[in-house]
Amino acid sequence: MVTTDRTTRTTAEAQSAQTPLEAELRRLAGSVPDPELPALNLTELGVLRAVHTLGPGRVEVELSPTYTGCPAIETMAADIEQILHEHGVPDVTVRPVLDPAWTTDDITPEGRRKLREFGIAPPRTTHEPTGPVPVTLGPTRHAPQLPPVACPHCGSTETELLSRFSSTACKALRRCLSCREPFDHFKELR
Repeated sequence: MVTTDRTTRTTAEAQSAQTPLEAELRRLAGSVPDPELPALNLTELGVLRAVHTLGPGRVEVELSPTYTGCPAIETMAADIEQILHEHGVPDVTVRPVLDPAWTTDDITPEGRRKLREFGIAPPRTTHEPTGPVPVTLGPTRHAPQLPPVACPHCGSTETELLSRFSSTACKALRRCLSCREPFDHFKELR
């Protein structure tokens, strides 16, 4: 969902309502590589929410951080401003958007493929079911079981958690029990 001043629209609806200029500016802004995961651009990461032209030479870009306090958001904003300045937009404002919050479900299929190729296990999807949800009653309440994390090197699901945190707070360090290679896992965020 993309929140605007007057209405709430889905990202697809917001993109279809774009002018050709806004679509081109969105393509440019979305092509900026993520500073912590340079294999992905901001579109593939799913953090670029919208681009609005506010008048001649004035653009506002809506950007969601991957988590509150993410240190990369300032670099992302500066890189967006730079690329749009280079393409003739003198007045660029990048506005952080916290609602709706970014989740790992926002990573595109292309982004997930690139994470695997980069040697990082992509997050598991956490989409909620879109129909009736069967309810079973039992003696205790358990969180839903997520599928195992597959090794980006050999594909085995026989992996173990080594550390809940890796090179960045959004990744965990895991090891494959089949090929014995360590790898980062981009943690799910709901």
